[in-house]
Amino acid sequence: MPWKIECEKDQRWRLLASWRAGKSPLAVLCRRFGISRKTAYKWIARFEEEGRRGLGDRPRTARRIHNLPSVVWRARIRRWRARHPTWGARKLHASLARRFRATGLPSVAAIGRWLRRWALTRQRQRRGAQRGPVVERPHLTPALRPNDVWSVDFKGWFWTGDRTRVDPLTVRDMASRYILAADLLPDQSVRHARVAFTQLFRARGLPHAIRVDNGCPFGADGALGLTRLSAWWVKLGIRVEFITPGCPGENASHEQMHRVYKDETAAPPAPTLRAQKRRSRRWRHLYNHLRPHEALGLRCPAEFYCKSPRKLPEQLGPLRYPQGWETRLVKGKGMISLDGRGRFVGEAFEGERVGLKRTPSGCEVYFAHLLVGTLAANELTGIHAVRYRPRKA
Repeated sequence: MPWKIECEKDQRWRLLASWRAGKSPLAVLCRRFGISRKTAYKWIARFEEEGRRGLGDRPRTARRIHNLPSVVWRARIRRWRARHPTWGARKLHASLARRFRATGLPSVAAIGRWLRRWALTRQRQRRGAQRGPVVERPHLTPALRPNDVWSVDFKGWFWTGDRTRVDPLTVRDMASRYILAADLLPDQSVRHARVAFTQLFRARGLPHAIRVDNGCPFGADGALGLTRLSAWWVKLGIRVEFITPGCPGENASHEQMHRVYKDETAAPPAPTLRAQKRRSRRWRHLYNHLRPHEALGLRCPAEFYCKSPRKLPEQLGPLRYPQGWETRLVKGKGMISLDGRGRFVGEAFEGERVGLKRTPSGCEVYFAHLLVGTLAANELTGIHAVRYRPRKA
């Protein structure tokens, strides 16, 4: 004997029949059928309005589209499109607005939807992103001694009392928890950040690694996620470590320090920029020299930190590459000249020299010791940038 199959409409009818019989309360029936009381009241209302026919599923499309263009405007769009078959939605919208100057003109998005519905547009086929070599995302360096790893981030901008915008740039030594800088910059541009780091490197020396997130001005969408700022760090011999996108917990101690900074200096902020800078300097001294830290056995960070012996060079020469490799100067907009043609490698390396290692299929592009991507010999496209795979546990 085959199984009996009961559709949803029959189940709703059994629910209503039981409710109309009055043998069980509605709450008990809802638990029995596995629905909420709001759903039960909905089907009761539909049954009282339409009878048993109202127990079926209704179409989910709206009965009336509030921004549907009128018949007159749809006819005008078709007529003008027939006159100008190469015009898109923007041009049609502008020309219709100049010609009729009437209310009810559909938006550019609405005109584009109707052109696609009438099959009067050609969808442009987008080329997929050029995929390059796949490498494993480098592991994060353990901070065992001072200056092994510096964590860097922007706290997030806020207004001072005189309506001056400030962007606190914070730098912290991960081993000793010593705050190296808490500079109030006007924005998060590469120019202002580089000036701040130049002063910091001259005062504290160079670390072995810098850990940052993937946001501006440290990270970008280009090759290796480098910007001009992080590419400068690589040229100085500093290892740049990006945390995994969407995983701020990999830099959790720095985020916790930001919370302390906000609670003790910016809630509320100082009345002027000058006062906010004084407040930040006092807070940094208190954090480094007086505030006990639990991770250090309730001792102060200043008891563990010492300056880095690696000094900032007064002048940086061009990068050197192995013998037999070709080198190219990256010019404006991240372009190099290869075999008489311009090829894009990345704006982060503008003004620097990249190394080219010839291969049977083209050449590999290096910046310092880092593989940036590949340039195919049979193509005229830009670089096939390196892609990271997730870190292994």
